Amino acid sequence: MKVLQESNDHGDVHELSAIGEAQTSATGAGSVEAAQGGESIVQELAAIDGGWKAWRFCAAAFAIDIIVWGFEFSYGIFQDYYTSNPPFENVSSVAIAAVGTTALALQYGETLFLSLFFERYPDFIMTSAWFGLALASLSLLMASFATKMWQLVLLQGVCYGIGGGLIYFPIVALLPQWFSRRRGLAAGIIFSGSGIGGFVFPYMLEGLLAGIGFRWTLRTWSAITLVFAGIALLGMKPRLPVPKFQRGQRRPRFIPPQLQFIKTPHFWALGAAMSLQSLSYYPISLYIPTFTKGISTPLSASIVLSLFNSSGVVCQILIGHLCDRLPYAWIMAASTFGSGLAVFLLWGFAHTLPLVIAFAIIFGGLMGGFISVGPVAAADCAGNKPEQSSLVWACSYLLKGITVVVGPIITGMLYDMGSASPDSDQARYGAFGFKNFEIFVGACAIATSVASVIVAATRKRARV
Repeated sequence: MKVLQESNDHGDVHELSAIGEAQTSATGAGSVEAAQGGESIVQELAAIDGGWKAWRFCAAAFAIDIIVWGFEFSYGIFQDYYTSNPPFENVSSVAIAAVGTTALALQYGETLFLSLFFERYPDFIMTSAWFGLALASLSLLMASFATKMWQLVLLQGVCYGIGGGLIYFPIVALLPQWFSRRRGLAAGIIFSGSGIGGFVFPYMLEGLLAGIGFRWTLRTWSAITLVFAGIALLGMKPRLPVPKFQRGQRRPRFIPPQLQFIKTPHFWALGAAMSLQSLSYYPISLYIPTFTKGISTPLSASIVLSLFNSSGVVCQILIGHLCDRLPYAWIMAASTFGSGLAVFLLWGFAHTLPLVIAFAIIFGGLMGGFISVGPVAAADCAGNKPEQSSLVWACSYLLKGITVVVGPIITGMLYDMGSASPDSDQARYGAFGFKNFEIFVGACAIATSVASVIVAATRKRARV
């Protein structure tokens, strides 16, 4: 692997990886000279941290985030529908939750494998994204014909999760190319797409499910995904030249050498914080509509889920912007501690819709904005090997993928046990059987804050 240096429009120097046998060298700000096949090729690079092309990438990534993650974070609407309507109304809530959690887990977990694979085969990143789009759309179409729960898990869960991860991966790979000093802000804007989708989609899905049933809802969403994600992929352009490999030419190793970050306490503290955050956040996104229906109407449940998702939009942009200026670990600690207090002091005593709404906005905003920390934390953890920041980010996604499965399973069992109690609906604390559920997710939120303090204690500034 060769490393070149270039200057951005702020005059700062950054190291960029040029993968493969092509020899690269910096020929001045905004240009790369590569020797390929005995010929010298000079290519002008677009400005980093600004300019039309950088913000076009940001807009395209934002749109993909809306389609891919916005749909996944709205699965609570499907969760509530499947448990109340044929042909799945007699299936356990844990099994039904497995559809959404499987998709999320695969989208997170496959990121590490894709990062390693495309380190060796970078010329196939966009081809795989188009394949993922076809797979995701087809899986939703086929899921509309499901009559058994295992079919729904396989199609809307496994296949859609794999396809969604392939669509999304170019963002992980290309974001460090386009943004450095403004990476937190760019990440906040991109990740806020999930909040926008999570605000709008529950209303759309609730209306579609009530009007045309789950089968035509999935078919309609298959077409929406194909069209809008396809348009967005057209704007996903790399900033650096894509290496061209000839037949027989040696490619980079599948597992890069010198992964020192794995041996650092900083990395494992960061991984623990990311995992605990997932244990707290995703179960609530699945079950908050069910809790709200115990107090109010199905429409109110959709409104609460929308507010839960959309409140993260402002906080994702704000937290991302703050991470460019303040120590990110302390931002992690403050946001997650506030989230834990919201669980114990608001949701625990919620017996009216206004309290549930207040909880959804505060928790969804503080904990939802946490994701914007990821790229900045990954770059810091990579230290003096900035080309490995995407790999650090992918490792944290793998840990999140595991906890996305484990969290809903644990909380689903806690909910099933609590709801079996005859006086669970009228309980003063933790109504409708959610007492143990709330204690678990609140404790995980507080534990995330503690882990974030450990991140602050172990972090080292990356050497430039």
